[in-house]
Amino acid sequence: MTTLEDPIEIGDVEVPNRLYRAPLLECAGNGPDAVDTLIDDLEPAAESGVGLVCQGATIVRGDGGCAAPGMTRVHDPAFVARLSRLTDRIHDHGSRIFIQLEHGGIRSMETWHAEYRGEHPGLEQLAVSRPPRQLRLLDRLGFLEYDPRVLTTAEVYELAADFGLTAARAVDAGYDGVHLAGANMGIVQQFLSPFYNRRDDEFGGSPAARLEFLAVVHDEVRDRAGDVPLITKVPAETPAPPAPVVRRKLSLTDGIEIARRLERIGYDAVVPVQTSVVWDMSIVRGAYPERAWGNEALREEYDAAFGGTTRRRLVALANRIQSLQYGFESAWNETFCRRVRERVSIPVLAEGGIRERAEMDRLLGTSAGSDASRADGGTGDEPACDMVGMARPFYAEPRLGARLLEPDSGAGAEPGSGAGTDARAAANPRVVCESCNNCTVPQVTGAPGICRTPGVLRKRGELERAGAYERTDP
Repeated sequence: MTTLEDPIEIGDVEVPNRLYRAPLLECAGNGPDAVDTLIDDLEPAAESGVGLVCQGATIVRGDGGCAAPGMTRVHDPAFVARLSRLTDRIHDHGSRIFIQLEHGGIRSMETWHAEYRGEHPGLEQLAVSRPPRQLRLLDRLGFLEYDPRVLTTAEVYELAADFGLTAARAVDAGYDGVHLAGANMGIVQQFLSPFYNRRDDEFGGSPAARLEFLAVVHDEVRDRAGDVPLITKVPAETPAPPAPVVRRKLSLTDGIEIARRLERIGYDAVVPVQTSVVWDMSIVRGAYPERAWGNEALREEYDAAFGGTTRRRLVALANRIQSLQYGFESAWNETFCRRVRERVSIPVLAEGGIRERAEMDRLLGTSAGSDASRADGGTGDEPACDMVGMARPFYAEPRLGARLLEPDSGAGAEPGSGAGTDARAAANPRVVCESCNNCTVPQVTGAPGICRTPGVLRKRGELERAGAYERTDP
């Protein structure tokens, strides 16, 4: 019976346990303090015992491709070499670190960030195909600006080579594995999705052809970086708007078949995620971030990003409506992960709405989980995944692993649980993150990814004073 504390092999790399910090936006950039910022953000998770730390999406080219301000680029060999300070620090704690490689394609800042567009008028938007008509409508309405250059066949191969080159540099700098950003509307999802991909060359026209970009990236990574563990997110566009608004999208069945084909290609693990065809709250399900939108100190920067007060208010309104449609849902990728795991033999990593130890045990098949019902309505203790990860909770508790990996120490209980529930809370620690999303919206301005909710920070402070983040067996 698998437990959270058990080691796992991904490719040829052994990870000491099955808890991972999912990729987040670190907002470190490439300046002189970038490596120190990454160490400050990522080392606490390793210190707390997390087995695998995934550095957030990093851009494989020197120009364009950033989906948000402050993303780090890994095109420069000299900069990547300096990242060995980060990987050494992670390894000092016995953890492993993977780097997530990304290019935003037509979801990049040159499409949606008004101020950035004005400052970089010469930047080209790279597209898999001509943007879908739904996005062209948003262009005509002034919310986005599309003037893309559709990649030629030769340029697709060049882009795949850039993924391979940066993977090799990362391995030289001490990274243990490569994680491709295969969802959240980045360029990998744009190749996979029939919503975006209308190509008629070897990279489009059928499900197998739409997968060819990931096959070429795999070969480039293998040729340049060797047998380093290679994993990717696998999207299913199930939360996307229904027909007739969006007719062409990836179903859950499509996502399962993509995962099966990736195993045959040679990928070492997959992360199945349900996502939309556009950037919306389906990827950060939870409450409307009232505090973030109401932050007067950021209002000017919001206006600069979205192109004025009126557009900022319209984006906030859309955010509010989406929060009603995509409220928080416990372990929302469970059904997808479970169905993929039934069809592949490589590790399946689960993330999205996982918030307590009992839920992790249930997903791993440690127990049926009496305190947490299965998201797909099923019963029994058959594992849904092989590792469990979280993202936003690490903004709230950078050293969260110490609480989750030592539930019997008594330090994991949430403050204020009361004497009658102390034992149960200690055995089933729950994150203090409230999925309020006040950490996410400010990132459109380049603000760092940190928790900004007073009640959550107060709980973390109480836990710190109680010694909950100190490992008893480091």
